[in-house]
Amino acid sequence: MQENREILSIDQVASFLGCSKAHVCKAIAGKVTGVTPLPAISMGRRKLVRRQSLEAWLVQNDAANNGAMMDPSHRS
Repeated sequence: MQENREILSIDQVASFLGCSKAHVCKAIAGKVTGVTPLPAISMGRRKLVRRQSLEAWLVQNDAANNGAMMDPSHRS
């Protein structure tokens, strides 16, 4: 994944999080138990995620789950 991209595809978000594209789509749709929906930009059927939104979402859900999710400073 290119490090300085401001807008990420579902594939890039999945790679960043270490999960499947389907799981990212479920997170965007608010169908993942225990986490808030992942903010995304809709372009027709395509979904895009701002890097800043992804990082804020990680921090928010990390705090809500007492460390159950990956810390945004630990990037793969």
